[in-house]
Amino acid sequence: MKTSRAMTLLKGATAIWLLGATGAMAQTTLEFSQWWEPELPKGSLRAIMDDFEKENPDIKVDLISGPYATTRDQIAIGAASGTMSDVVGLDGAWVNSLSAQNAIADMNPLMESTDFDKSQVADIIKIDDKAVMFPVASFVYPLFVNLDFAKEAGVTGLPSTRAEFLEAAKKMTNADANKYGWALPLSLQSPSSVLNDMMSWVWASGESMMADGKPALEGAPVLDMLTFVKDLNDAGVISPGIASKTEQEKVEEFVNGRIGMMVDTLAHVNLIRERNPDLNFDVIPMPVVEGYEGKRGMAYASWGIGISESTEHKDEAWKLVQYMMREDVNARLVSLANAFPGNVNAKPDFVTSDPVFAKAFEIFQAGYLANEFTGLPEAVDLMRQFDVETQKMLEGQQTPEETAAAAQAKWIEKF
Repeated sequence: MKTSRAMTLLKGATAIWLLGATGAMAQTTLEFSQWWEPELPKGSLRAIMDDFEKENPDIKVDLISGPYATTRDQIAIGAASGTMSDVVGLDGAWVNSLSAQNAIADMNPLMESTDFDKSQVADIIKIDDKAVMFPVASFVYPLFVNLDFAKEAGVTGLPSTRAEFLEAAKKMTNADANKYGWALPLSLQSPSSVLNDMMSWVWASGESMMADGKPALEGAPVLDMLTFVKDLNDAGVISPGIASKTEQEKVEEFVNGRIGMMVDTLAHVNLIRERNPDLNFDVIPMPVVEGYEGKRGMAYASWGIGISESTEHKDEAWKLVQYMMREDVNARLVSLANAFPGNVNAKPDFVTSDPVFAKAFEIFQAGYLANEFTGLPEAVDLMRQFDVETQKMLEGQQTPEETAAAAQAKWIEKF
């Protein structure tokens, strides 16, 4: 009797253990690699993931977080080795290369199988008709101006044209005091300044660096921009160290009152305020070529999201992607990030609560978003090649025409 009862208890305990083990095995853990967590208020992205897990108790999310450049390198390594995280934060400049490696999944079948409402998404980035990325949050790049710096320099009106910008930058520059009108960070480590600080001048005037889907760097829009940048450099209004300067160093110069103007992302507004609460600054549209009266393009970069092709958990990964694009969740995220939403119905709360962001939103509404690097083949390498040729120009080794021709020859090889 005792033996029989002991065996019954043992069987029951085994059954309970097996049930628990089966439940544990049914739990799916998703890795989500991104650079967003360090740029958001502490703990805020984790809180969003916690709420996702409450709605989906069979899924856990492990955030793999790091700086932008580190995340980019990790994703590139993971794509080459087939070890990319299940869900990945993406920059539009990466997606062509990742798609060519068959590293990111086509989300079209997932959208169709779940009757996903595509109309709610502000944009779907496609490569060869494959839906590879949703922009979750978009960050615009207006011109930041230190208002006290400008006033002290005798700048009475904020610049609206390139000529006015050059004159304002000259007034703001005092090399003896280590003060300059503008900064141009052309470090090859992260050549995104080609997009943000250079091509933004082209797009501001409604122009393009492309023609019929191919590079057109020798055309007037890009050539005029290069000539303008050279004029700024020749006038001595750009802070020193262009070739090695990073975006972070540019922002530090602005925060510390060493430059009067910079092209930068709205994502840095809170960072600037934290670093220098007394800094009196505003944002304005990018200056345009003389006589242009059309809508102004504004450079932007996105926090995109996609799914690894190699993941064994595509359905669970898709649940997380859908969650991030949902109206209420997207509004919550972009409000924290000070970004424009990826869901067309989402309304960030900063638009009415913060004057700088309200101004940026007005600029956004009056113009259009522009980023021609999204989806281009090896977009980061294209930027780096343009960066190299620009550095040669600024060092006096070649003319703007030679710079454009050399970059064009290198770019066309990628197409």
